[in-house]
Amino acid sequence: MTVVRWGILGAANFAKEHMARAIHAAEGGKLAALATSSAEKAEGFKAFAPDLKVHSSYDALLEDPDIDAVYIPLPNHLHVEWTLRAVAAGKAVLCEKPIAMNANEIDRLIEARDDAGVLVAEAYMIVHHPQWRKARRLLHEGKIGTLVDTQVRFSFNNPDPDNIRNQANTGGGGLPDIGVYAFGSVRYVTGEEPEEILGTDVAWENGVDTRAHVTARFPSFHYTGMVSTRMSPFQEVLFHGDEGVIRLTAPFNAGVYSQAEVHLQTPDGTVTTWRFPNVNQYVLQVEAFNRSVSDKVVYPCPLEFSKGTQRMIDMVYEAAKA
Repeated sequence: MTVVRWGILGAANFAKEHMARAIHAAEGGKLAALATSSAEKAEGFKAFAPDLKVHSSYDALLEDPDIDAVYIPLPNHLHVEWTLRAVAAGKAVLCEKPIAMNANEIDRLIEARDDAGVLVAEAYMIVHHPQWRKARRLLHEGKIGTLVDTQVRFSFNNPDPDNIRNQANTGGGGLPDIGVYAFGSVRYVTGEEPEEILGTDVAWENGVDTRAHVTARFPSFHYTGMVSTRMSPFQEVLFHGDEGVIRLTAPFNAGVYSQAEVHLQTPDGTVTTWRFPNVNQYVLQVEAFNRSVSDKVVYPCPLEFSKGTQRMIDMVYEAAKA
């Protein structure tokens, strides 16, 4: 297979504005089909992919023999069901985060992946961005000495009650939406897993969490973080060691929130900065997926990694309810 032929289940706005365009632009793949019953929504995709085949149902797209991989941007509560159905149809799957609503569900996806022999992954784009690889390399090279503390803040304001992110029955909430970034990014850079949730302060609205302050103990460092979907937009990540600090200024929405930069501050006050002005992490994600499907290159963000992040979300919910 030299070109991975992609289909998208559903005409979500995020798919139209970001992932469909990334699939269309990425090397090694082709945006070939879309499943939607709305001709009007399909036109938004055809504006940049005019030869796009449009199926009127998700099942029809999964039955299309000309499709190799499927991107799933459906509401959270549908991710496991349609991932399993796509795998059963023999398709590789890239599913939006969170790929499941609890860690145990990911075991079903891992089993289905292994039985079918196809790539299944969560669309966790930040690990493909060079700023995160740089941060991980700086940490493991000992540039800040021994890591003592990590701090993560990620917020935006989405008060719309009709938005699926604010609806409990569709798997809404701030932790499923952006907690995956706060928790997963620290796990990615450090390679460690949380041992205990030390404290939580979670605000709820209509059955979904809208703000979560979390402290946790990892084997060798302390975690402090806040995510919110009811606060002014802000994002920052700090890795604080005994000999320096690594700071990421646009860690999650690089190029949208602000320019991606990694700052290394040493005890004498010197700050070294690496800037990444023209990097599209969505395109990099799709290209990595294409290489894994076509050339059997190991995918850098397997389901096992996603399960670890979901496990931490589960731990926070359990601690908050306790």
